[in-house]
Amino acid sequence: QVQLVESGGGLVQAGGSLKLSCAASGRTFSSYAMGWFRQAPGKEREFVAAISWSGGNTYYADSVKGRVTISRDNAKNTVYLQMNSLKPEDTAVYYCAADLIQGDGIRLHGYDYWGQGTQVTVSS
Repeated sequence: QVQLVESGGGLVQAGGSLKLSCAASGRTFSSYAMGWFRQAPGKEREFVAAISWSGGNTYYADSVKGRVTISRDNAKNTVYLQMNSLKPEDTAVYYCAADLIQGDGIRLHGYDYWGQGTQVTVSS
């Protein structure tokens, strides 16, 4: 199994920035694609960003494209989500997830392991 722990959330004003981290332990971290998801009050969980096991392929939701960068450091067993130009609609609990996908690809569903989440609140 893989255990995931998110950190870095908090309260920021609109236009500000946050960098979320997800530390992994257990099964070899570099063998997984990684994704970030979020869930706002009253809404379904939605995909935010994903990165392949090598870091060579990334994909972003249209709602965050240009404002968010996903990256990973396999030597540190950590994946990051840098968020800039934050908007009130970015307010949500953010979750990281690990995917057993074969090869160096990305998918938007079917993730195998999930963290507990970290709260991001963006004020007007």
